[in-house]
Amino acid sequence: MTSTDQDRTPTSVLLPTVRWADACDEVAGQLGARDELLVICDTADDPVADRRGATPEGVRIVLAGEPEGCSGKANAIAAGMEAAEHDRIVWTDDDFAHPDDWLATLDADYERQGPTTEVPVFVGEDPLARLFEPAYAIGGTAAVSAGGIAWGGAVVFERADLDRPGSVSDAAATADGAAAALLADLRRTVSDDGTLSEYVDVTAADRTRTVPCGGSLRGSLERFVRFFRIVRFHAPRAAAFNVALAVAFAALCLFAPVVGVTLVTATSAAVYARFGIRRTTFLLAGPSALVSPVFLAYALARRTFVWGGRRYRWRSLFDVAVRPV
Repeated sequence: MTSTDQDRTPTSVLLPTVRWADACDEVAGQLGARDELLVICDTADDPVADRRGATPEGVRIVLAGEPEGCSGKANAIAAGMEAAEHDRIVWTDDDFAHPDDWLATLDADYERQGPTTEVPVFVGEDPLARLFEPAYAIGGTAAVSAGGIAWGGAVVFERADLDRPGSVSDAAATADGAAAALLADLRRTVSDDGTLSEYVDVTAADRTRTVPCGGSLRGSLERFVRFFRIVRFHAPRAAAFNVALAVAFAALCLFAPVVGVTLVTATSAAVYARFGIRRTTFLLAGPSALVSPVFLAYALARRTFVWGGRRYRWRSLFDVAVRPV
């Protein structure tokens, strides 16, 4: 054990996945002597479960069980929080690259400014996902950066930071009470990071992680519905504002196309420049604005959506029905 390892606060990293992805190797290679990586899957039938007993040092496979009344992701995170040995916690995902200094940088962020989230940039892998990129840059990347929103792909906090006075799950004001309330809420909702954002105040780091999204038209449509539901249930005023803004921009692009398309394209270009997004998809901001009310209406009308091999009926924040696809 080096002096650096001895001085650094031990960290538990939670990584939900059903397969041993590149991210597992990337994070495992960054663990200090006292850190741990919990790779969390649903059941022993998941491919990653075959690695139990054959993982790198500091890595454990955790079986969360089938979700009941919540998403598989939220259920996995709750199981990981229960199994984690340390008070400093990092949540991450398996769908983006973790550079060699990723964990050390997050730990340094925490020492400097407390709970910290990195910022996602969603890159489309099919035509519909690429069309959505300007909207994801504004409503995802910029919103996480400016809005104190925790992104579950890369967020660090400590259990003592959790605080939700008056939680409907647990009115206890202690750190243990808040942690118990968080786990209870995770096990009856869909969004892990939306729920975490209600329990911890985070500061966004000034760096981004590129996250591929989509891959099929159907998958991108389901993702759009899910993202809209997250905002609708966790930030209803923001959802109403987004709908009103989308209708206003669409009307402007339709009835004053030169002004409208120029405005939304310039806005998207500014957001891309601010976050170093080197993609030409900002030029799709005009077409995206024109059709966005149609997709929002579809998202409002849909009763269910598919995510990770399961179909969810998410009626309200804590009313979730789930079944296999």
